[in-house]
Amino acid sequence: MSKQLILASSSPRRQELLTQVNIPYTVRKTDTDESQITTNDPVEKVTQLAALKGNETPILHEDDVILSADTVISYQHDIFGKPENKQDAMRMLSTLSGSTHTVYTGVMIRSMNRSVNFVEKADVEFWPLTDSEINWYASTEEPSDKAGAYGIQAMGAMFVKKITGDYFTIMGLPISRVYQELKQFSIHPAL
Repeated sequence: MSKQLILASSSPRRQELLTQVNIPYTVRKTDTDESQITTNDPVEKVTQLAALKGNETPILHEDDVILSADTVISYQHDIFGKPENKQDAMRMLSTLSGSTHTVYTGVMIRSMNRSVNFVEKADVEFWPLTDSEINWYASTEEPSDKAGAYGIQAMGAMFVKKITGDYFTIMGLPISRVYQELKQFSIHPAL
């Protein structure tokens, strides 16, 4: 029986990355109350959030393999998730301006027989941003659904001076590591 990858996320970026490497998947998103995860440690937070999403997504068939993930940004012991509004996005971008922050993506992969959790991280250095750049960018729709209020794969790329680590971790799914782990679950790219 062939295995079926179930993506426990409606993130267009995660879907795009799986499609990019030709791994077939189905989206099965559940409404998860992320507020129950209250830790301020970024590694624990993404680990627990990925596990929460993955465990709340039901395995409906014995060949289902659930993939869940979560991404946060950490800067000086503060965790930046998705901004609540434009002002929150502006606050985040102002804080990250001219400095280096760390992006953590936690991943859980589980089947009926096994489960694996891991966290990947990457450091991102921003150019110094002007108030007008911050206001302009925060006025677009782009920051609204992204940890740290920016999307590196779109317009937010112009703020990035340097990356140390895996670019795809910053996008929200460290696809190379995910692929290596999925092989252990008999999930492979389509021919």
